[in-house]
Amino acid sequence: MSAGRSAMRMGPAELVQAAAMARRFYLEGKSKIQIAEEFGVSRFKVARVLETALERDLVRIEIRVPAELDAERSDALRARYGLRHAVVVESPADADDSPDPENLGEVAADLLGELVTEGDVLGLAWGRSTIHTATALHTLPPCTVVQLTGVYDAGTAERGSVEAVRRAAQVSGGEAHPIYAPMLLPDPATAAALRGQTGIARAFDYFDKVTVAAVSIGSWEPGISTVHDMLSDKEREHYASLGVAAEMSAHLFDAQGRRVGRDLGERCITVEADRLRRIPEVVAIAGGQRKAAAIDAVLRSGLVTSLVTDTAAADHLLTAEPLPLPALDRADPDGS
Repeated sequence: MSAGRSAMRMGPAELVQAAAMARRFYLEGKSKIQIAEEFGVSRFKVARVLETALERDLVRIEIRVPAELDAERSDALRARYGLRHAVVVESPADADDSPDPENLGEVAADLLGELVTEGDVLGLAWGRSTIHTATALHTLPPCTVVQLTGVYDAGTAERGSVEAVRRAAQVSGGEAHPIYAPMLLPDPATAAALRGQTGIARAFDYFDKVTVAAVSIGSWEPGISTVHDMLSDKEREHYASLGVAAEMSAHLFDAQGRRVGRDLGERCITVEADRLRRIPEVVAIAGGQRKAAAIDAVLRSGLVTSLVTDTAAADHLLTAEPLPLPALDRADPDGS
């Protein structure tokens, strides 16, 4: 607290009393009723004194968050999309146009530490950002951790989502349920056979119990979408012709958030869109200007409740067309 020039226009008795009341309220955490009883005045008088103290610069309030967080953009983004949580991280000064800076994973790890409670089931989908998040985890309440998708390449599972699930379970002290299978299979029959295998079926049984999920988002271009990179040129052209603008957990979306190319899901080892929509808290972790339009599309789908992104993506999202429904209304992306 500091006394500015405007505050000196108050009389000395008023100034001393206002300073004392402000100290009780702002520093000692006393209620207005407690302060009123102490000074022998009404609580309405206390409220007026505190208001005057602010107006006349007797009290200055600073709101500080860590330098890497942009509180103003975060709140604006949360309100614009009707999200439960939106956390915007400053894009690194030396960042190029690559998506998903690693610092997103660090902030997302802290957010999961806030959201996950003891006894929850945490779901992790494949993605670079979710792998960065799991690597950055330092603390989690005791919880079960389940993998929500197969991996991009089963041969790299030890360095990918399987290891991310193990890492999260190790931090929490809970059970791990990884999926040792590729995300995309050659045909629906092979995918169905794998889903019936004991270990994979056990993980799928947990999908309806997931309370918090972390997912990645990809835009429909090479190197930015796992699914795009796994398909043949002919398949990419086919799905592009359907208007795909984004993918998340092997589900494809057009620019308005409607799911397209649903036949692809029959070949994939992944959590179904309807199950994903029923998870109480789904945190998407994605950033970079190149992913901005894809993030917008997925936020419109009704499958995501919270977002961790960066300023490069947020600036685009804050100028996007208004949403027809808030994200928390959990619209059905398969509906009309």
